[in-house]
Amino acid sequence: MPIIVTLDVMLARRKMRARDLAQRIDMSETNLSLLRSGKVKGVRFDTIEKLCRELDCRPGDLLDFEAD
Repeated sequence: MPIIVTLDVMLARRKMRARDLAQRIDMSETNLSLLRSGKVKGVRFDTIEKLCRELDCRPGDLLDFEAD
């Protein structure tokens, strides 16, 4: 898939654990793990907004595009 989720990079930069982020944005750890691994087919804008607010970043910091 050409869309790459770079959420792990942002977590490392913010020195935050995924478990803590999941609690802060009211998301299950399982769903956050699926998002981090790129195994989801879509993400709601409100979820991206919560991630960006908590990680103090922009949507482009969480997602990347790699052409085939």
